[in-house]
Amino acid sequence: MKKVLFIVGSLRAESCNRQLAKEAEKIIGQQAEISYLDYSDVPLMDQSIEYPAPEAVTRLRQAIAEADGIWIFTPEYNQSYPGHLKNIIDWLSRPLKPMDFGTPTVIAGKKFAVSGGGGKAATAYCREKLGELLAFVGADLMAEPQTGIAFGMEAWTENKLVLTDGQRESLRQQAEAFIDRLTD
Repeated sequence: MKKVLFIVGSLRAESCNRQLAKEAEKIIGQQAEISYLDYSDVPLMDQSIEYPAPEAVTRLRQAIAEADGIWIFTPEYNQSYPGHLKNIIDWLSRPLKPMDFGTPTVIAGKKFAVSGGGGKAATAYCREKLGELLAFVGADLMAEPQTGIAFGMEAWTENKLVLTDGQRESLRQQAEAFIDRLTD
């Protein structure tokens, strides 16, 4: 069975992007083993602590290495991705051995999908910039289909994700395409 690692770009326990990930998990069901990345203890990228890697970074790299695919669910912060999400990608893009830039990183070639929920732009700016970053670090991003959700008022006032039939269908199509891509 394929292993899919979900990364939620919001650290908030009640985040609507976490709820979106839970919806995707329901859609995937028994087609893959789903786990969630806990990166709350990963320090800021700092070359002075890079080698040996902090324990939290070692766990981060191991989780990525063991996954067949990684699906990011993220909010949009000021027309971009959250800084803590960029931080983990920075750690993942670094060589495993000091200054050994000739060997692959743990993120290179990994299959990724991206979804997000936020304001009126439905995380379009974030997903575009995140796609550029993932391409730069050598990840294999599934560019289409992607799911972008413009949250309704209940998301902002009650921390409650309410999906339309069209949004749920978009998420279903993305989940099916990603699972198919992992089995190729």
